[in-house]
Amino acid sequence: MLGLALTLAFVLLSTGASAQSRPVTTAMTCSQAAGLVASRGAVVMNTGPHTYDRYVSGGNFCALGEFADPTWVPSADSQQCFVGYRCVSRAFRQSSR
Repeated sequence: MLGLALTLAFVLLSTGASAQSRPVTTAMTCSQAAGLVASRGAVVMNTGPHTYDRYVSGGNFCALGEFADPTWVPSADSQQCFVGYRCVSRAFRQSSR
């Protein structure tokens, strides 16, 4: 019985976490999306119905071995909105040259 209660509690907690929504860049102006990244330093945002990524305000939010690569996303008022950077593996950059 205790096992069932713990399982149910785990399912309820994990469902709530997965139901959290991310900011959607196409529902914001370019300045709002860029401002969100700048104010938080790092944020995961949706750029479409099934696409998302983590955007950062600078390389200090990237892991060791990664660099900050400038990135543009669609927003409500621009198809090419500079919001900040994505962290990209240095190994990936060298292999794609």
